[in-house]
Amino acid sequence: MATQRTGESGGREFQRIADELRGRIGNAYPLRSFLPSQRALAEELGVSRDTVQRALRELANEGWIQSRRGSGSRVIKTQRIQSSAAKATRVRGEVTLAPFISEAFEQPEVTLDVYTLTSESLDAHIRLQSERIRGGFISPQRITLRMLLPDAALPLPYPRVKDDRDDPRLRERLRTITESHTASLVGALRDLQTEGLVPSVDVRIQHTPLTPTFKTYLLNGVEALHGMYEVIERPLTLDDGELITALDVLGLGATLTHHVKTGEPTSPGSVFVDSMRQWFDSIWNLLSE
Repeated sequence: MATQRTGESGGREFQRIADELRGRIGNAYPLRSFLPSQRALAEELGVSRDTVQRALRELANEGWIQSRRGSGSRVIKTQRIQSSAAKATRVRGEVTLAPFISEAFEQPEVTLDVYTLTSESLDAHIRLQSERIRGGFISPQRITLRMLLPDAALPLPYPRVKDDRDDPRLRERLRTITESHTASLVGALRDLQTEGLVPSVDVRIQHTPLTPTFKTYLLNGVEALHGMYEVIERPLTLDDGELITALDVLGLGATLTHHVKTGEPTSPGSVFVDSMRQWFDSIWNLLSE
C-alpha cells in the first residue's frame, strides 16, 4: 500500500493525478466503466483523497467522467479516432491514442513528429512507453522526437477567462502545464539512454509563432493522426480554488482522423501523410535557419 501524502491538494499534485487518470481512460477504464473508489485511487497513487477529488472534478469538468454521490465516477467519453486501416486497434469508434503510440514504439526505430498546443497528452503516452521499455516488453534501439509547440510569448486567443480576455491567469496556467509536461517527457526519454535501455535518443523541441488550430502526430513516417481543436466553454477551478468560466480547447476529446501511407503514392492515406510530413518539415526547417 502506498503511503499517502498530505497537504498537497492545493498545489500541482492534482494535475499529475488527473494526467494519470486521463491516460487510463479508454484502456484500463473503458467507456461506460466505473473508476475505482476515491479511497482506492488515493492508496494506489499515494495521495490524499482531497487530491483525488480535485482530479476527478477536473475530469468531470472536461467531460470525461460523470460523478454521482454514492455511485462513483463513470467514464462517459474517450478519444474518438476514425480510421480505415485494418488492424484491430484501428477501428472506427471510441478508442484512444495509446494503441497507436504503443505500436510505433514496438519498432526498432521510433520517429515521432508532433505539432500540438501543449505536451500534456504526449507526456502521458511517453511515460507509459518508458515503463514498457523498463519492463522489457519492448526494446527500441533508436527514438527520435521532434515537437512543435507555440511560442510562450505568443498572445494566444485561448485559453482565456470568458468575461475578461485580459486576465492572464489561464495563459500562465497553460505555460506552466506545457513547461512541466515538456520537461517530464524529455527527462523520461533521456533517462532511457542514460540508463542504457535505448542506445540512441534524440529529442528536439522548437517553438513556433503560430496559434495551433489542429494537432498532428506523425508516427514512424507511415501514419498520421490529425484533429482540429474545438473551442468550448467550460468551468475550470484555478489553483486558489476560484471557479471561473473558461474559453478553451479540449484536444484530448477531439476526433482524430487516422491516415496510413501505403505502397500506392496516390492513395488518400499516402497523400495525406506525405503532405503533413512536408508541412512539418517546412516549419521545422524555417525555425532552424
